[in-house]
Amino acid sequence: MPVLAYNESVLDRPRKLVWLVDSLDNLKAFPASVRQKLGFALYQAQVGQPHESTKMLHGFAETVWQVRADDPTGTCRAVYVASFREAVYVLYAFQKKSKSGIATPQRELDLIRQRLQLARQLAHVKGD
Repeated sequence: MPVLAYNESVLDRPRKLVWLVDSLDNLKAFPASVRQKLGFALYQAQVGQPHESTKMLHGFAETVWQVRADDPTGTCRAVYVASFREAVYVLYAFQKKSKSGIATPQRELDLIRQRLQLARQLAHVKGD
């Protein structure tokens, strides 16, 4: 199970959750069971406890996490960064409908990279 990078292993109170651009609207469009699983996983990120479905996305300056929930219509994902002290930033929520592989499509990775830049600006952090 992954370990999220926080100053304390478990936080006394949840950190703020910041939804970037359309990530909340996208998540609201998912089926109820998926929303429940992803919502609980994001809450766990807020309190410093990784969800069992959390995996790291590689290739970013900060540690970017992805949580997945399967649905008959495809796999739904929420991508977030929890390394900024004041908040957990939800960068993107999307549904991967393709059954040909588990890799995140390049188009989605580019969008995540852009939103990570926005999260850095909001958190006043410098990155690459």
